[in-house]
Amino acid sequence: MTEKNNPSIVRSWTFYDWANSVYSLVIVSSVFPVYYQAVTTASDGSDQVNFLGFTLANSVLLSYAISFSYIVVTPLLPLLSGIADYAGNKKFFMGMFANLGGLACATLYFFDASNLELGIACVVLACIGYSGSVVFYDAYLPEIVTEDKMDSVSARGYIMGYAGSVLLLIFSLVMISNYQTFGFTAESSAVRFVFLLVGCWWILFSQIPLRVLPTSGKKLFTGGQVMWSGYIELKKVWNELKEQHEIRRYLLSYFFFNMGVQTIMYLAATFGSKELQLPGPKLIATVLLIQLVGALGAWGFARVSDRIGNKATLSVMISIWIVICLSAYFITQEYQFYAVACAVGTVMGGIQSLGRATYAKLLPVETKDFASYFSFYDVVYNLSIVFGTFMYGFVEQITGSMRNSTLVLMTFFIAGLYFLQKVNMQHRPSVATNTTGA
Repeated sequence: MTEKNNPSIVRSWTFYDWANSVYSLVIVSSVFPVYYQAVTTASDGSDQVNFLGFTLANSVLLSYAISFSYIVVTPLLPLLSGIADYAGNKKFFMGMFANLGGLACATLYFFDASNLELGIACVVLACIGYSGSVVFYDAYLPEIVTEDKMDSVSARGYIMGYAGSVLLLIFSLVMISNYQTFGFTAESSAVRFVFLLVGCWWILFSQIPLRVLPTSGKKLFTGGQVMWSGYIELKKVWNELKEQHEIRRYLLSYFFFNMGVQTIMYLAATFGSKELQLPGPKLIATVLLIQLVGALGAWGFARVSDRIGNKATLSVMISIWIVICLSAYFITQEYQFYAVACAVGTVMGGIQSLGRATYAKLLPVETKDFASYFSFYDVVYNLSIVFGTFMYGFVEQITGSMRNSTLVLMTFFIAGLYFLQKVNMQHRPSVATNTTGA
């Protein structure tokens, strides 16, 4: 059995946030969206692109690409998670997806205006790598720490992610701004080199948790039986969830509020570029500000949850998100965008870290099937991104404005807050009481 609260194991676990968060910051939120917007906008200012015979707005294409990537990976994760619980190889799958994501980011080095298909393919593969690895990473949390440490350790992981990603982003900005000093002939070459750095960073630092984290599992089957054991495990967990009302209610709430959170993370820079015509350097600086504020937010809300509880803290943060979405609809000035960005940063890290820790606290007391349970959590996470990014792009496509999409996101947060109020955090389910069988 894995020793819980082991400092070296916990430290190595947080390093995967350090490793993969450069993807979230540089590729998802800052440098890549600005670069993508620049290379896919025509000289006459048109944002229409041709992709596989379809003509649509560049931002809509990016939204749909993100949705597609999560559609691809979502059916795979429950199966792989069930297999991982039985075969004891969470690290194998975690490493496989991490390497896929890192290689996809590095390949973006070759993306320019002449090969849109390559760029979109890399975006899809990087999303798959990120979401695929995180399900196994998240599943380690209840295995390596006790319940009283989950909030703080989860927040610690996000803070590590912020620190690492901000460090690389600052270096990237210095290099892009002084590209000739670094030996590049054009700014675009320096930007594309940043994508290569992201891939190398992700793969390199992921080796720390992959070497230190324990290998655990039931190891009941070998060979082809492992595949079937994954289905058996998923069926058992599904049956258990039928009796675990609080987990199901929480997953429903999480589906809605995470839909809004992740969509804003993916498309905030694009919003600033298209709706407010902010230049790339200001957008990237704004995202950097969000990360710095986000690290403090993750730490601060972890402290708040110790005082008032997870449910009340999540309710406060979701309420703030509702105000953010409403404010985004009306902003017209640059300083207003910065103010909203600060608010986003304050609650972004906190709601992600506390969302993960809250789910871990609701798991059945006796369960050891952490990967299988977290597969449902990550399926909900992935599906929320599918629906969120698709609806955001779809509303923009039919209305011609990303502002209308922010109002749709506001309704998601309202629904998430409503269902959260129905969750009883004091009730801990027991798998022993489940009589439905597998």
